[in-house]
Formats: sequence, structure tokens, C-alpha cells
Amino acid sequence: MTTSYLVTHSGGFHADELMSSVVLTRLFPQAQIVRSRDAAWITPGPDRIVYDVGGGYDPDLRLFDHHQRDAPLRDDGQPFSSFGLVWKHLGRDYLAAHDIPAHDIETVHAKIDAGFVLPIDLLDNGAVNPSVAGPLSGMILPSLLETLKPVFDQGGPEADMAAFHAALNIARAFLEARVARSAAGLRADDMVMNAIAAAGTGRVLELPMGMPFRPAVIKAGADQLLFVITPRGTDDWTLGGISKDPNSFDLRADLPAAWAGLTGAALEEASGVTGAKFCHNGRFIAAASSYEAIRAMADQAVTQAEADGL
Repeated sequence: MTTSYLVTHSGGFHADELMSSVVLTRLFPQAQIVRSRDAAWITPGPDRIVYDVGGGYDPDLRLFDHHQRDAPLRDDGQPFSSFGLVWKHLGRDYLAAHDIPAHDIETVHAKIDAGFVLPIDLLDNGAVNPSVAGPLSGMILPSLLETLKPVFDQGGPEADMAAFHAALNIARAFLEARVARSAAGLRADDMVMNAIAAAGTGRVLELPMGMPFRPAVIKAGADQLLFVITPRGTDDWTLGGISKDPNSFDLRADLPAAWAGLTGAALEEASGVTGAKFCHNGRFIAAASSYEAIRAMADQAVTQAEADGL
């Protein structure tokens, strides 16, 4: 069976069929996108995949619509859009096409479904109101993608198709970046777990490079850790606080108050550390010019935190 056509509806476009198109064009690069509401096109056939149009859901027929009565729901009762349906059935193949290791595909698939696909599904179905974001509602990804549609008096089939393909390239960049970031997060988890083991009962986590570390610290239950050291080059090292949880800006411990907002010689004097360069006024990150300097600052920060009862 050769897939020659990827069929979705004509007219205005939304995030769900754009993202579905991202997945499908990666898996079927030889196929032509057809945007139509003509029954001859939106009827399933062996040469096509029909999505976000067609009035039915039948993965065996490769029909992925969600506008009909008795539209498919997730196990928890939340609605699918066409993107959710395509991701459910073809998302794993898409990830494999991006060379995600086989042992990580299920984890990455579920992570992207929960954090990226589901919000688009909910917004497309009106299950959440974007206005809850207040003045930021126009910055939600589906809203941004829809701003790429032609304006009312400059439309027409050719303009619609050109805008669709322009938006498709932007949608592709977002989904591919999300896949890469999710896969990288799993690689980082392994590295952070090794660093946690190396830290033992110490209060400072030392990482070989900048990477997402908070999820692994939380997962490992490494409650003793207060600060993290990361290199930013041969002569630039950072000392940062660790969030209490991944969704909070509250830190387990702040850097010393005497350092707040200082740079250069003033910070060297306040800390007594040669090579101390900068401390943010919010006391969540500091920098130094060498490992020895940043480690000395870390030791001082730990001593202060423990004196404060942490």
C-alpha cells in the first residue's frame, strides 16, 4: 500500500492538523498534502491518510477525525483532536524516524503526549479556555500558528495553501525541538544520577556541563543537595540553587545575602574568594573564573545555609 496523499480540510488551519501534517510528512515524505472538503478526497482509500476531516475515526482505514458525534476520548475522558489521534497511532513511528533509541520511545511518546499533544487537543476541542492565560493568551502556540493565516481580504485557495505550508515549517520546528529536548532530558537524567552518586552525602552537585538536572534530583530523592556547580567554559563557572520542586522558583537554599547584586572586586571582597565574578541580586546564581573559586563559593554557601538551619 503506497500512501500518495495526506488529506485534510481546506480553508483556515489550526494547530492540530498542522502538527498532524508534521508527523505524517516525516513518515510519508513522498505523499502530497491535499486540502479539500470534497467527498471524493475525504473518503478513505488505500492511497491516502485522511485527518481532521472525513467525519469518522477508524485507524484501520487511516481516518483520523474528531468532529463527529461519539468522537474518540482518551482513557481519562479527555478529548482527542486529529493530532492526538495521529500521535496515538503513528507517534512512535515518528520518534523512531528521529532515531530515538527503542528503549526510550515509550517514555518520550508519553512525555510529549502529556506536555505537548494534549494541550493542543484540549484547546482545539474548546475543553480549556485560552483566555485563562489573560494577556498572554495570544502567545499560546496554537494562537501563534493561527496568526499565520491570510488576513480576511487577502485569502483564497492559493493564499491559504501557501500560508498552510509556511505555518507547517514553523510547526515542524516546534515539534522536532520538543522531541529533541525530551530525548535529551532522558540522557541528562543518566548523567545527573551519576553525579548524585558521586556527591554522596555532600550538599553540592557537580555537573560536567549545563543540562536539565532538577527532575533527576527530585526523582532520586537527593534532598541533601542545596547547590549545583556547572562549567560555562574554561574560565567561567556557575553556582546555582536547586528548586524545591520542578514547578517552583523557591530554592532549597539561597546564596549568601552579603553577595546579592555584587560583581568583580566587590564580590571578591564580600566573599573572600579571588576570582568571584558575579552574584545575581535574586541570590539564585553566581559565577566565578575558575573551578577552585566556584568551589570555595559553594563551600561558603553551604556553611551559611547550614547555619540557617538547612
